[in-house]
Amino acid sequence: MSTQAQKAKVEKATPSPCIARQPILSGDESVVGYELFFREGREERRFSSDGESATFSIIDTLNLIGLGVLCDGRTAFINCTHQGLLTDYFALLPPDDVVIEIQKDVPADDDVVKACQRLKQGGYSIALDNFRPDDARVALVPFANFIKVDVTGVGSVDYTSLVARYASETCRAIATKVESRQHFLTSKKAGFTWFEGYFFHHPENMQVRQIPANQATYLQLLNAVSKSEINLTEIEDLIKREPALCYRLLRYMNSPLLGLSSPVESVKNALNLLGEKEAVKWIRMATTVVMGQQKSSDLVLSSLVRARFCELIAPRVEHGKADLFLMGMLSLIDVILSVPIGVVVEELRLDSAIKAQLMGAKMGKQTPLSPIYDLMLAREVGDWGKVTQIGKQLNLSLSFVAESSNAAMRWAHEVTNAARAAQ
Repeated sequence: MSTQAQKAKVEKATPSPCIARQPILSGDESVVGYELFFREGREERRFSSDGESATFSIIDTLNLIGLGVLCDGRTAFINCTHQGLLTDYFALLPPDDVVIEIQKDVPADDDVVKACQRLKQGGYSIALDNFRPDDARVALVPFANFIKVDVTGVGSVDYTSLVARYASETCRAIATKVESRQHFLTSKKAGFTWFEGYFFHHPENMQVRQIPANQATYLQLLNAVSKSEINLTEIEDLIKREPALCYRLLRYMNSPLLGLSSPVESVKNALNLLGEKEAVKWIRMATTVVMGQQKSSDLVLSSLVRARFCELIAPRVEHGKADLFLMGMLSLIDVILSVPIGVVVEELRLDSAIKAQLMGAKMGKQTPLSPIYDLMLAREVGDWGKVTQIGKQLNLSLSFVAESSNAAMRWAHEVTNAARAAQ
């Protein structure tokens, strides 16, 4: 089939995609890529068993939303079925932005070897997913840029041996299912250099019992914009204490994006032009971005996606007076600050329902906001069964959840892009 015919067939697809992504980090916890997971947007079914149809759905989704949005400018690791590999449809994707991840059930036969040769000639990188001792895909190792090993499914002796045998300057070993600090440290010691999982969502040290001095002003700002009556003079004074925030605010106000006719030269002028509602929103985003600068970029990105997702579903769910955007934004604040959540919420004048939920989430306790919070987490990790279950409880369709999730990712990508440009 010609490339034009392939594109035409892709364009006919009209999926309502459900997408989740799992971060891949380097040893210093910098995000280097994301593995993407897909599901069709129909309520009770996953991708059909037709590998060609699934491949088209994936490619159409990537073209529809954009790799830059889905992976925040990082590399996308995309699972490839046997049929998808043989049809060469992944050649429709840019080789510099994706890694084709060959699944464990793909046989290393002559057709697959030839497909790998074509991918390599096209400049694509290849990963062998879920690689194990005595793996049947060993004939594909010469084509692999990455070997991914499930550190929870393979013993430490075996995965250490796999790294020693197959990792090289041209083939990096990635530890997957890294869900705790112990997994991270053990696999790092074994020689893995990249790590996939949510281990960094759990703070390394939670012994601190007070807010770090260099973060206190930011929490005071969050506190100021959480009051029932906003005092812009107080907010102005707090922003002026932090040169980084002053710079970001003035740069944002004078950016071509806003298209103001006259330059904005003072914090007071900037706040007056923004107005109370937009000023509150900007401060919440900016303080989270600045506080998270010394942490993994995905912590800030996840906080922004969570916040926007909760804001988008808020009109359709019962939540009282609770600010769902703020709940999502603060859901990782303890990890960003490496301070127990109880210490953080005591510093903020939060709605009692949000405070109870942030505390309850860490202690395994349910609150009236728990279904919304749990939906937010299930969406993030791609637990579509749980998303569907909670969605029914909240009277939200899977397609609406998917649309809100994708919109939240687009918005968060725009915010983080703007933040990087302002540095």
